[in-house]
Amino acid sequence: MKQTTTLGHSTLTVNRIGLGCMGMSEFYGSFNEEESINTLHKAIDLGVNFFDTADMYGWGANERLLGKAFKGRWNELILATKFAVMRGPNGEFLGLNGKPDYIRKACEKSLQNLGVDTIDLYYMHRQDPKVEIEEIVGTMSDLVKQGKIKHIGLSEVNAQTLRRAHAVHPISALQSEYSLWSREPEQEIFEVCKELGITFVAYSPLGRGFLTGAIKSRADLEQGDFRLGNPRFTDEAIKKNLKFVEVVEQIAQDKKVSKAQVALAWVLRQNDEIISIPGTRKVHRLEENLGAFKVALTKADFALIQESMPSETIGNRY
Repeated sequence: MKQTTTLGHSTLTVNRIGLGCMGMSEFYGSFNEEESINTLHKAIDLGVNFFDTADMYGWGANERLLGKAFKGRWNELILATKFAVMRGPNGEFLGLNGKPDYIRKACEKSLQNLGVDTIDLYYMHRQDPKVEIEEIVGTMSDLVKQGKIKHIGLSEVNAQTLRRAHAVHPISALQSEYSLWSREPEQEIFEVCKELGITFVAYSPLGRGFLTGAIKSRADLEQGDFRLGNPRFTDEAIKKNLKFVEVVEQIAQDKKVSKAQVALAWVLRQNDEIISIPGTRKVHRLEENLGAFKVALTKADFALIQESMPSETIGNRY
């Protein structure tokens, strides 16, 4: 399996298994800074060079964590961060903002948090419905010209919006949720990304941990874990969605690999350009995820998945 690809309209070579850093500061229960920094350093040592964060993760704490961990090592990696989701001083969600002045201020704040002069890949996290995509991308294009950011990405937009954005400035990456239980990008996005030369970045490729088989009931989640409020993690949804895990487990047992490795290998084998960014705080999980490169899925495996997977996932993504 091809392990690297070129990121969209750039000369950057990216490892196709990156690291999503969100859970190191918020959302998935308890976290430990020392453990997270150790995992970040180990990731670089193992060849991971693409790291994903956002200004809203820990309302700045995640960017500052990466700034601390990567000080003196920025030349070894490619970093993506995002703007648009506003948080209050106590972490409260204040809505979306895509106004030019806000984008410029958000970029400056991210540069400050990270301790860098330029951001490799800057995403619009979600689109502010009150601001046209042309105005948003136009402002981001100005940041490229100013040297504040190198490349532009979008997250969770539809095919039409992606085309409109790309007409303003080349879009290097489109990030959306994609996994065995979230396959919406197959409908249009993959085709447009291929046509326009945009790299597709799959976040939550392990179904927020569900496809690993580690979550069999709500009791497996810590108090405060945001999944407890997610529609796919109600008692009824978990019970029905375990059918996804059963299919993955069947293949994993046959190949003597982990369920996480099968689920990740399936994402990566959709085409040679997809990048996945599974999140983890632990070194052993990081090493396990990278083992997906060695998993050889056959035509029979793909057929089994296609035939046996439930036709729909119980519960919305959010």
